Amino acid sequence: MADDDVLIGTLMEDSWLTLEQVAAACAVEPDWLVRHLQEGLIPHAESVAGVWRFSGAALVHAQRMRELERDFDAVPELAALVADLLEELDALRARVRRLGG
Repeated sequence: MADDDVLIGTLMEDSWLTLEQVAAACAVEPDWLVRHLQEGLIPHAESVAGVWRFSGAALVHAQRMRELERDFDAVPELAALVADLLEELDALRARVRRLGG
C-alpha cells in the first residue's frame, strides 16, 4: 500500500499521519509543511521524539491552507486564518444540524 493510498477514505480521529503522508495529500514538498509548522500555522499536529504526526483535522487544515495559497495567492498567515474560520463555520453548521435547525 502506497503512502497516498492511506489518505483515501475517512480518517479516524485516533489515527495519526506522517509528515510525508500529509505532504503527499496536499501536493506539497515536506519543507512546505515544516515551514508552516515552525510558524505555528497548522494546529492539531505534534512532534513526538522529533517526528511530526498529524491528526485528520491537521490534514484538512493543511489542505485548505494550500488551496488558499495556490488559488488566491494568499500569504500563509492569511491562509491559516481563513482555514480557521472555515473550520469554525463547519463546526457551527454541524451543531445546527444536531440541534435540528
